Amino acid sequence: MRLFKPLYEKALVWAAHPQAERLLAGLSFIEAIIFPVMPEVMLAPMTLARPSHWFRYATVSLVFSLIGAVAGYALGHFAFEALRPLFDALGWLPAIDAMVLKLRTEVAGNAWAAFVMLVLAGFIPVPLKIFTWASGIVGIPMIAFIPGMIVGRGKRVYAVTGAIRLGGPKAEALLHKYVEWLGWLVVALLVGVVVWLKLRT
Repeated sequence: MRLFKPLYEKALVWAAHPQAERLLAGLSFIEAIIFPVMPEVMLAPMTLARPSHWFRYATVSLVFSLIGAVAGYALGHFAFEALRPLFDALGWLPAIDAMVLKLRTEVAGNAWAAFVMLVLAGFIPVPLKIFTWASGIVGIPMIAFIPGMIVGRGKRVYAVTGAIRLGGPKAEALLHKYVEWLGWLVVALLVGVVVWLKLRT
């Protein structure tokens, strides 16, 4: 079943839009809360079209991802129980519950430990939005949440735009060619992480 490539190709259309920067901001915001398509899929072709703007595009994406993360945190903190049926329907509930348990057992009010976990979140195959919701549910201190999200998401968006800036069309072509495989690989790894977290408890 093709899922991620059609979404990626839709993002390519957005990237060519005259208001692409605003669309990137909107995508970055909503992706941090619930949307399945990462803003990197717009960042790549936008950077390819205007390489000198790579830093600007990454910064726009980071700022609006951070705003979205704060919104997701607030929803997790104040409205998660009301939204549980939605996450159950999306199939996210096991991942969120497992991450909540992990945060409660391994962070336990330690702001530094929470910061480290959020920074490392960008290196492991768990969508950052899962950490966002789980952090709100647990009540991770904002002094750890905000810097952790800045570093965790920032290193991704700047790495992508920097790689496209340096690699040019070949780098974007590789992303386009393998996006479907990469998307399903992330899903498979996410399922594996959830199973692993469940087995540890």
